[in-house]
Amino acid sequence: QVQLVESGGGLVQAGGSLRLSCAASGIIVKINTMGWYRQAPGKQRELVASITGRGTTDFADSVKGRFTIARDNAKNTVYLQMNSLKPEDTAVYYCNADLMTVTLRMENYWGQGTQVTVSS
Repeated sequence: QVQLVESGGGLVQAGGSLRLSCAASGIIVKINTMGWYRQAPGKQRELVASITGRGTTDFADSVKGRFTIARDNAKNTVYLQMNSLKPEDTAVYYCNADLMTVTLRMENYWGQGTQVTVSS
C-alpha cells in the first residue's frame, strides 16, 4: 500500500522558515509530478508548488521568490523550503503525487496533511 508521509510543519514567526518533507513509501514503480497544496480555513485547496520527474517546477504567484521545491528521486521524497513566511501562509499543507504502483497505472495520491502556522 502506498503512503505519502509529510513532516516538518509547525509554528513559526513571520519572516521565519520551515522545510516540509514528504516521503512516498510502498511498492512504487515510477513517480511523475510531485507537489504541495495547502488549504486554509474556509478556503479551497490550492496548489503551492510542483515539480515534475525531470525537475520542471511551478509555483503559485503568492509564493514565488520565497518557496522552493526539490525532490530526491532515490528516496521518493519531495521537499518544500519555505522562507520569509507570512501569516497568510498559515494552512494545512498536503503532499500530492502522481505515481505508478504494481497496478502499472498512474494514480494520484495525497498525504494526510501537516499544519503550518505563521504568527504575526
